[in-house]
Amino acid sequence: MSDRERAEELLLKHLKNEKLILHCYAVEVVMEALAEKLEPESKEEWGIAGLLHDLDETTIDWIKNPELHGPTAVEILKSEGFGNERIYHAICAHNQLNGTKILSKMDAAAYAGDPITGFITAIALAYPDKKLANVKVKSIVKRMKDLRFAAGANREAMYSIEDLGISFPEFAELSLNAMMKISDKLGL
Repeated sequence: MSDRERAEELLLKHLKNEKLILHCYAVEVVMEALAEKLEPESKEEWGIAGLLHDLDETTIDWIKNPELHGPTAVEILKSEGFGNERIYHAICAHNQLNGTKILSKMDAAAYAGDPITGFITAIALAYPDKKLANVKVKSIVKRMKDLRFAAGANREAMYSIEDLGISFPEFAELSLNAMMKISDKLGL
């Protein structure tokens, strides 16, 4: 069994919320696309970090204990004998409320890549046919300025991609294209 297959097995073992599972698949493909651009030799590792970043959803109450989100996922992975320190750190770094510092490109990608998938999904769901194919990069950029739209989306995190030398419009295009590759799986 490949590491990717094992990661998916763990995802499906520990998560039961279908929407969250689909979100994890979306973050996986965005992370892989970012790795392809920034650190191609680590594409699978980045994808696995994206796939497993919300593994602790059924273990903790994120609203009451946001500082546990990330570290608890790492505990689960360690108990399963899976992962490595780079994956663990990226999973923790995607949630800045637990105090983990962003130290690597993979950490920064996880921090920015997590919210953009939900943001793009929200835009797709605003269209009558609810399809990613109708979403345009221009729409993503424009919607970022409307703070009432997807108000819970962490815009600061999404814009932080610029710290890696990627403009926000380029990030939006990369993310949208990655998600469109699995649009059938995502139901979008």
